[in-house]
Amino acid sequence: MRHIFRPFFILLAACSLACAQQPRIIEAESVVNPKAPVITGTIPRAAAPKITAKRAIVIDYASGRVLFEKNADQKCAVASTQKLLTALCVLDKGNLKKWVKIAKTDTYVEPTKIYVKPGQTYRRSALLKALIVKSGNDVARVLARDNAGSQVKFSTVMNAKARSLGMKNSKFLNAHGLTEKGQYSTARDMAKLGRAAYKSRFIRDAMKTKQYTFHFSDGKKKLLKNTNRVLRKLAYCNGMKTGTTRASGRCLMASGELNGRTVIAVVLGSTSKQIWNDSEALLRWALERPAAGN
Repeated sequence: MRHIFRPFFILLAACSLACAQQPRIIEAESVVNPKAPVITGTIPRAAAPKITAKRAIVIDYASGRVLFEKNADQKCAVASTQKLLTALCVLDKGNLKKWVKIAKTDTYVEPTKIYVKPGQTYRRSALLKALIVKSGNDVARVLARDNAGSQVKFSTVMNAKARSLGMKNSKFLNAHGLTEKGQYSTARDMAKLGRAAYKSRFIRDAMKTKQYTFHFSDGKKKLLKNTNRVLRKLAYCNGMKTGTTRASGRCLMASGELNGRTVIAVVLGSTSKQIWNDSEALLRWALERPAAGN
């Protein structure tokens, strides 16, 4: 009986060995580009909402997968949304506990200001939080000068950082985003910036702060309210940054997290009436009705 089954077991062992030696099937994308991101984002079942904004893009944060886009490579002014790039440059410098003295030239800017005064001193971290939450243009100038020695030199730092993030269709000339001829970006590039900014715990914590009390070095206090209204409209919205100028129209980069998924929606060139609705609609579409398995 033992002799009868021995050939069977020998054949079974041979088959097992042969199967084990077969090459694993690898997706073509991984072979072509071994550094390609793993696609984990899922595209919602419903059709994307119609938005007023001239340009927009929605990406899955974990993978970078594009879920929606509208004129995403069209160059345009992006206003204060580029302050997130300023923030990343400040973080790259490090030493957030360093004391920074306000210079008179830092205050030569309008319109949105924290109204820090020449001679006052603040920690970098305090200025950086005020930049992200309240979008102070004077604070942006303080941080730029502190970082690179001058406003012009800081633009060089910004563009180097942008290139390192793969932002190939952008050029930045100032730290605050006020209109300058020759300054531009795209929705796709700003999504890359948003993804990089979201990785920073400091920036994430600041972006989701709805309001807080800023302490001036002369003892005065001021309540700073986050300029991102979607934070108050949508429970799972957790950042990012607003922007508006005559050249850019109303802009908003908004992030949201729901059921373990995070997306970033960049909306550029909307209107005062529709900017919040555009952003909320895209976040809801991307997060509330994902199609499993896509």
